[in-house]
Amino acid sequence: MSELPELIQALLEPRAYPTPPRSVELLQTQMSYVFIADDFVYKIKKPVDFGFLDYTTLEKRLTFCIKELELNRRLCPDAYLEVVPVTDDEGRIVMDGRGAVEEYAVKMRCLPREAMMDYLLTKNKVTPEMLAGLAATLAAFHRKAATGGEVDEFGGIATVSQNTIENFTQTEKYIGTTVSAETHRRLKTWNSDFIEKNDYLFKKRVAESRIRDCHGDLHAAHICFDKGICIYDCIEFNDRFRYCDVASEVAFLAMDLDRYGRPDLSASFIDAYVKESGDDELRELLNFYKCYRACVRAKVGCFQYADPYISAGEKTNILENTRSYFELAESYIK
Repeated sequence: MSELPELIQALLEPRAYPTPPRSVELLQTQMSYVFIADDFVYKIKKPVDFGFLDYTTLEKRLTFCIKELELNRRLCPDAYLEVVPVTDDEGRIVMDGRGAVEEYAVKMRCLPREAMMDYLLTKNKVTPEMLAGLAATLAAFHRKAATGGEVDEFGGIATVSQNTIENFTQTEKYIGTTVSAETHRRLKTWNSDFIEKNDYLFKKRVAESRIRDCHGDLHAAHICFDKGICIYDCIEFNDRFRYCDVASEVAFLAMDLDRYGRPDLSASFIDAYVKESGDDELRELLNFYKCYRACVRAKVGCFQYADPYISAGEKTNILENTRSYFELAESYIK
């Protein structure tokens, strides 16, 4: 594990915050540093470029912080508070200070861990009734979400094909580490063949306005049953991944429920969404999009495994999870 950047180390000190918290906890994704400071969470984007994402300049990071705030207020308005500067105040790094701006952070209300869907799943506390409420929320969101024009262009078959191909080109160098060459080849071939054989269906979905400005990253860790339903941490860094078929969005969570060993809840959620939306046709695309979404999560795991700032202990879990996502993706093509 490489040593954390000085600015990040400085923000681990409670005195760096306007009201010093009792403690500061740092979590990392492949894209962000996340500081949990009592009742608030501060998210700073890493200066990385993955091709599909570019946070390499301070100006870009500010732009995407603002976009993250605006987009996430659609489904989780009470949690997303503001974008704040990280400043150098006479030689001391301060969150929301008055000195020279060194970085920017999205400030959020800290959501209770015990109300998170991924946590509730491990305690067997997610019910079909909860999923019916979630499906109703999601279907209502999709009905109102933007469609047509640029959204349709990004959600068409050309982009679906591009996104699918990217999953495999960007994970090739991890063959032998996170995935076997045979599994990688089989997944790549099956996805390509499915798109070619179902060209008419993808085009039909565009014509029926099933492509919407969605959340884009709908899995259990991004859903909180706190004072209603809060769906947070949507994709802000690339419209191409957020403008998608609603079937892809539904399949993402259905895949995640499968991963938790709850195919019953997965089926319950799908049935509830179809009932709310009237979109029974999405069932024809579910295995394809489940496979695609499992490959996306595996790709994210590959990037995390290569992150020099993530500890060896964490990488052991990341490696195991990444392999399990590739195995899950393969289960949908058998």
